[in-house]
Amino acid sequence: MNGVLTLSPTESRELLARARKGEAGAREEIARSHRRAAYLFALQLVGNPDDAFDIAQDAMLRFFTTLDRFQGGRPVRPWLFAIVRNRARDHWRRGKVRRHQSLDAGTPDLASALADRRTDPERDAIASERRKLLWVAISRLDSAKREILVLRDFHDLSYAEIAHALEIPIGTVMSRLHAARKRLRREFSALQAPDQSRNDP
Repeated sequence: MNGVLTLSPTESRELLARARKGEAGAREEIARSHRRAAYLFALQLVGNPDDAFDIAQDAMLRFFTTLDRFQGGRPVRPWLFAIVRNRARDHWRRGKVRRHQSLDAGTPDLASALADRRTDPERDAIASERRKLLWVAISRLDSAKREILVLRDFHDLSYAEIAHALEIPIGTVMSRLHAARKRLRREFSALQAPDQSRNDP
C-alpha cells in the first residue's frame, strides 16, 4: 500500500467523473491517493496489520461499488472512512479479527506503520521515543476516543467530515474530541512518569 498522491478538489472531481464512467486508470489513481489513509485508519481500529490490510482493501472495493451514490462535490475521505469503519465492525462481528497487536506489549508493527515515513530518517532518539509513547497512549484509549482523535489530529478531517464518517452530530464530535485529547494527555504523562498515579476515570 505504498504511494501517496495528493489531489486538488478539481482533480478529485474530474477523477470521480471518469471513474463513474468505468475508466480503470481513474479508479487506480483514486485508490493510490486514498488507500494508505484507509489502511492507517483500519489499523487504528483493529490493531492488526493483516486485518487492517484486508479491511482497507475491502473498503476500497466497496467504495467503487457505491460510487454512483457518492456526491461528486464532497471530499472522498469521510465517505471512505465511514466504509472502513463499517468493514471493521463486520470483521469484529464475524470474529475474523486476529490477535490485537498492542504497542504497550512491545509489538512494533502498529508504531512503525502509523509513523510518517516521510519524516527525516535522522530524527533523534528522543523524538522517536516520544512518537512511540504517543501511539502507546493512543492505543490505550477506548475505541470511540481513538477513532475521533485520529480522524481529526492525524487525518485532518473537519468536524463536519468526522460527523459524516462516524454518523454522529457535530456537537458530539466536539465534545468527544475534547474528552479524547484530555485523556490522551493523561495517558501520555503517565507513560513519561510510570510511577504517576492513573486513577483517572
